[in-house]
Amino acid sequence: MSTEENKALVRRWEELWNQANLTLADELFSPIFLLHDPSSPVEIRGPEGYKQDIIRFRSVFPDLHVTLEDIIAEEEKVVARWTARGTHTGPLRSFPPTGRQVTLTGIDIFRIEDGKIAEEWSNADGLGMLQQLGIIPSIG
Repeated sequence: MSTEENKALVRRWEELWNQANLTLADELFSPIFLLHDPSSPVEIRGPEGYKQDIIRFRSVFPDLHVTLEDIIAEEEKVVARWTARGTHTGPLRSFPPTGRQVTLTGIDIFRIEDGKIAEEWSNADGLGMLQQLGIIPSIG
């Protein structure tokens, strides 16, 4: 696939998160997909694992909206800088809902293989999110 086709595939990833159309995961992710995310409490593999991750995250932030800020591609890799906004209305691990709105930023790197996302490295500002929720105090 061309770099433009790879970028278009990642733009559909944004659509997957915003619309929670879980059948889209089958189109986007390879059966061998693996998510590398140091903040994830579970290993996420394949389209089914990704669907469960979306369900889990949207149960905490049901009004979640993701905006792709930048997309850069070279060969089989696509880098996306994104911003997500949502209201904390469900339990986040052991923390009860706060009703607060948060803005979470992150950068993901996607590896495309045979027209599907085969790997994703995700790094988000979880500390900033926990501070916005009042779970961890802000410094200063």
